[in-house]
Amino acid sequence: MSLEIPDGLGDLLRDFTVAVLRDRPLDLHDFAVDYFTKIREKRRPKSIPMYVIVDDEEENSGEPDKEVFKPKSQKSNRYARRQSVSAERYDPEEDSDEEDKVIHPKTDEQRDRLTEAICGILLFRCLELEQMQDVLDAMFEKEVSPGEGIIRQGDDGDNFYVVDSGIYDVFVTSNGEEKKIHRFDNKGSFGELALMYNMPRSATIVAVTEGTLWAMDRKSFRRIVLRSAFKKRKMYEELLENVTILKTLEQYERMNLADALQSRAYEDEEEIIKQGEDADGMYFIESGTIRVTIEKPDGNEEEVGRHTTGKYFGELALINNKPRSANVYSIGRVRVAFLERGSFERLLGPCLDIMQRNSELYKQYTEQAK
Repeated sequence: MSLEIPDGLGDLLRDFTVAVLRDRPLDLHDFAVDYFTKIREKRRPKSIPMYVIVDDEEENSGEPDKEVFKPKSQKSNRYARRQSVSAERYDPEEDSDEEDKVIHPKTDEQRDRLTEAICGILLFRCLELEQMQDVLDAMFEKEVSPGEGIIRQGDDGDNFYVVDSGIYDVFVTSNGEEKKIHRFDNKGSFGELALMYNMPRSATIVAVTEGTLWAMDRKSFRRIVLRSAFKKRKMYEELLENVTILKTLEQYERMNLADALQSRAYEDEEEIIKQGEDADGMYFIESGTIRVTIEKPDGNEEEVGRHTTGKYFGELALINNKPRSANVYSIGRVRVAFLERGSFERLLGPCLDIMQRNSELYKQYTEQAK
């Protein structure tokens, strides 16, 4: 099975990202619906438009930072058409783990700084420990000077960058006008879109101060990040297909759910959920067995059930917006797929009725324990 990115997807994602950075909407989901609805209304047969958003009121602004990040109405936007760029074919199944593996030697101090710099980056959140080590190996240090251009709009993508230190301004040129749309201040990352979708750079980034960046070349980025994302989605799709309540979801809904899951591992008798705590998400069991207990009034715990691969737990507190009603422990080594609260509310709406009925069993156990 090959992973092939549809023509035009790169343009759509790039322009949407620019629009979000520029307009800083209060509600990202409503903004996305409005943005893509306008594109659908304006599209023409046999062409896929790319829109660059320009706000007349800010063209002559001398303080872009103060103006750009205010939420604005979309009524004043002008749209400029550009020809779409086709994405190259990438087949993760044909890519070897060891093929062209790049290792840049680092001191312990450099490795510690890099680890801290990448720990909060969303792109790396789904990576396993071994893959994170590949990321650390593949990145190299780049020192920059004030005024130095890091990437230039329209150029081909060569590297993905993570900010270690320094301040960097982001500019987008449209209709001959260059506008500052963002500033990275000693943290953040950029450059991934051009590598993921084989598209030209969508912005220019210039160093404001001296600083240090960590960079990863295009081939390493695609091998580690894209291949990992492909393998993760494939594994979770197979897992979710065996969860009975998710049969009501369409295939694309299960794919979105698979992309939102985060893998977690627990050792024998490790506490996964604690009764009485606030709920931050729900869990699907990838492998292993868990046991569920209820705390009795006398302080003892009563086991009320066990679940294994393909089952789920932790949804009751999310459905009822209440604290956890039970404890959950691992039996032996357990791997679970974790779905955070925000994604639960966004992706599992069609399944909530079924979950509500199934959760009545937990309520019965809780009432019996009181």
